[in-house]
Amino acid sequence: MKKLFGTDGMRGQAGAFPLDAATVQTTGASLAAHLKEKSGRAPVIVVGRDTRESGEWLEEAFTKGVRCVGGICYSAGVITTPGVAFLTRIIPAEAGVVISASHNEYRDNGIKIFSPSGQKIDEQTESLIEADIEAQRFPSKSAPSDKGIPFSPAELQRKYFHFLLNDIGGDLSLSDLTLVVDCANGAASAFAPQLFELLGARTTAINCNPNGTNINRECGSLHITGLQTAVKDSGADVGIAFDGDADRALFVDEQGNVVDGDATLWVLANYMQRRGELANSTVVATVMSNIGLELALRSIGVELLRTDVGDKYVLDELLRSGATLGGEQSGHIIFPKVSLAGDGIITALFLLSAMTQQDLSLSDLVRRMERYPQILVNVKVREKVPFVEIPRLSRLVSSIEEALNGRGRLLLRYSGTEFLARIMIEGPDEAEIKLFADEIAQLIENCIGIS
Repeated sequence: MKKLFGTDGMRGQAGAFPLDAATVQTTGASLAAHLKEKSGRAPVIVVGRDTRESGEWLEEAFTKGVRCVGGICYSAGVITTPGVAFLTRIIPAEAGVVISASHNEYRDNGIKIFSPSGQKIDEQTESLIEADIEAQRFPSKSAPSDKGIPFSPAELQRKYFHFLLNDIGGDLSLSDLTLVVDCANGAASAFAPQLFELLGARTTAINCNPNGTNINRECGSLHITGLQTAVKDSGADVGIAFDGDADRALFVDEQGNVVDGDATLWVLANYMQRRGELANSTVVATVMSNIGLELALRSIGVELLRTDVGDKYVLDELLRSGATLGGEQSGHIIFPKVSLAGDGIITALFLLSAMTQQDLSLSDLVRRMERYPQILVNVKVREKVPFVEIPRLSRLVSSIEEALNGRGRLLLRYSGTEFLARIMIEGPDEAEIKLFADEIAQLIENCIGIS
């Protein structure tokens, strides 16, 4: 059986399997049927989407599948991924579904499914859906009409907006700040700038005019140079960049420097530790987080726990350890006491709160974290042989780790979706770690590379 769900849902080119209308309809029917089997009642499912041109017909296909087996869909229209997770929890619904491919280009789309807790659904349910798709278990049917749907998309969007404004930003005044907000022509476009303005900030919005094909196009958190220019040209205090579904955020300080997820974790951890809000003096991040974050946290008595790459694994460790802050270098930050889904807008509000409460600029708050040079190299391979089964590679890795002598890190892993070996090395000397990375890449290519 083909694995269709990755760590961030099911994703691909819109219109092609598994993001074709028939398969998406089967996905909706399968999810609703399994939820109905668990609860014994018609499941309620909240569905939202980002601004891609394919989002509307994919939502229609998914909703048709849900209704075919007696489920009920509430459409939240265009809304962020964490917005759907929030609505799923407070309605409450049996599941929340987001039609989005996050930071991918507009031709792609995807399906993310949340449980009522705000966590992504379990792998067992994903496997059941994959089996139904493989068996084409649910034939096409005409959709019965829903009766008595209590919420319109506008009402659901307002619930999320009011949560951000009142519950998260209720005590926050941004009247002393000037912001530039880049919404990536995505799901946050309609309301994120308005939110910051209502909290008092002088706000300039850029890339907030989605047309179905411009989501993430040379803008947002993956293309941040435009925001850097806008911040410097306007003399703003902070720039905020979201991705297409606004589950992550990156920042630009008043000098035009990028503040990524690692630096954001440092600022928030330092602030929360001083306030006694950092449970167990612990932060959770992935193996890709820079060693500079680990060393900076250690200097204030905070331990960094590392997980595999993926917010799913960060959340698992947050819940296991009881930690109250975790995230990824990409800007996907999770505050489990507030939400189990990463939320770029909540991250921005918390970071702005740290600035205003301490009366410091963002560059001042970031300054004590020294980022080490990091080299990333990918090597195409013909097979994924365990690295420990390649003796020459094991010996080379050992000698490099001995040379780094605790001043850096070496990470080897295979891509979860492609035949690629990924090499990551960090250390104080960029020239040295580049030589190390090239040496490892050449050896891997000689042993298992594609000739």
